[in-house]
Amino acid sequence: MKIAVVGTGYVGLVTGVSLSEIGHTVTCIDIDMKKIEMMQKGISPIYEPGLSDMMAKNIDEERLYFTASHTEGFNNADVIYIAVGTPENEDGSADLNSVYKVALDIATNIKKDTILVTKSTVPVGTNNKIKEILQKNLEKGLTVSVVSNPEFLKEGSAIYDSFNGDRIVIGTESEDAGDILEEINKPFGVPVFRTDVKSAEMIKYASNAFLATKISFINEISNICDRLNANVEDVAKGMGMDKRIGSQFLNAGIGYGGSCFPKDTKALIQIAGNVHYDFELLKGVVNVNRKQQNVLIEKLLERLSDLKGRRIAVLGLAFKPNTDDMREAASIVVTNRLVEKGAEVIAFDPIATENAKNILRPEVNYSESINEALLGSDAALILTEWDDIKNVDLSLFSTMKYPLVLDGRNCFDLEEMRNYRVEYHSVGRPSVSGILSEVLS
Repeated sequence: MKIAVVGTGYVGLVTGVSLSEIGHTVTCIDIDMKKIEMMQKGISPIYEPGLSDMMAKNIDEERLYFTASHTEGFNNADVIYIAVGTPENEDGSADLNSVYKVALDIATNIKKDTILVTKSTVPVGTNNKIKEILQKNLEKGLTVSVVSNPEFLKEGSAIYDSFNGDRIVIGTESEDAGDILEEINKPFGVPVFRTDVKSAEMIKYASNAFLATKISFINEISNICDRLNANVEDVAKGMGMDKRIGSQFLNAGIGYGGSCFPKDTKALIQIAGNVHYDFELLKGVVNVNRKQQNVLIEKLLERLSDLKGRRIAVLGLAFKPNTDDMREAASIVVTNRLVEKGAEVIAFDPIATENAKNILRPEVNYSESINEALLGSDAALILTEWDDIKNVDLSLFSTMKYPLVLDGRNCFDLEEMRNYRVEYHSVGRPSVSGILSEVLS
C-alpha cells in the first residue's frame, strides 16, 4: 500500500517508520526542509529508542521516503495520514489550524480517490469538519473517506508500542475504508476495535484523562502517606493487586508532563464545557498535578528555609526517561522556583540538556555527569527516573557539601539508603537519615 504521512513529530515519524517496517511504501511530509534533509540521511530529529535504526533500514530497502512537497508526497497515495501537532490554545482548547490546512492541501492536490486517516489528537467533531473542507474543495468526481485512528504511543517506548499495543481504534462511517485500514494494520498483530468517528475521537481523550486521573489520585494518596508516615509504594502495590484497579500508573511522584496528558486533560475539560458540562473531576486532576510539581520544593524549604546562594543539584530534566522531550516537564517549575529563591542550580540529564537550554531560565547551569552535579552541592533533587540516575553509585552522595537528597521519582530502596551517609526524602514514603549524625547549619 502507498501511504503518505503529513507531520514528522513523535506521532507522525513513528507512525510512518512503523508502517514502512511492516511492508508499506511510505512518504513522510514536513514543511521543515532541515528536518527533511536530516531524515533522508536516516537521522531522527527526536530521541526515541530504536527509531533511527529502523529509519535507516527502511530507507535502504526503499520503503521509506521524506519530502517537503505535498504534491510529491500525495502522488498516487492510497491513504494519507494527518499527524500534525494540535497545540494547546490559551483557553485549553486544541489548536486545529494545522489539521485543517492539511485537509485543504489534500483536497487541492490529490488526483484519485483516497482515504484520509486522522492520527492527530483532535476534539470530537473535528473529522466532520475535515469532511466539510474536503467536500467543498475536492475536484469534481473524486471522493475521500475519512477515518479516525488515534494513536496510543508512549514517548520512550513508541516503537515497541507500535508493535505491542493493546488495541488499534478505527472510527469511520465507511465500511470499505475501515476494512482497508484494518488490512493496513494487520501485520502489527494488534487487536482492532471499530466504532464510529466521534466515539473514536473521544476514546483518545477519555483514555489519557483516565490515566492522568490515576496518577493524580495516587499522588494525593502519597501526600496523605507523608503525613501519616505510611509507605505509598506498599499502598499502591496492595491496590494494584485488585484486578479491577491494576498496578499501572500508580507510581507516586511529582506529577505527569509531556505532550499528551497536560494538553489532553485541558482539552477534554474544554470539550465538556462546549456542551455545557462542568467536568469537575478532571479539573481536580489538573489542579492536583499542578500542585504536585512543587512537592519537592516544599520539602526542600522545610529543611533549608533560605536557598539564597545554596548550590542545588537537579538530576533529570526531561518529563520522563528515554526521551529528550521537555514539554510540561516538572524541571521547568522546579528550576524556576529554585532560581527565584536565589539558589545556584546545577542540572544533569543524559539526553535532554540541549532542549532544556532552550526552555529553562538562563541562570541554570549544566553538568556533563552526575558526579559533577553532586560535588559540593547543598542538596540534590531527582526529577526524572533515568537508569543512569537509578543505578548511580549511592556513595557519590557523600561528595555533596551535605548529603540531602529529595527524590521526586522514588528511585531508591529505603532499606538500602539506610546504609549510606545520606538524608533521603522521597514521595509518600518515610524519610531516611542513614548513618548521618550531622545537622544542617
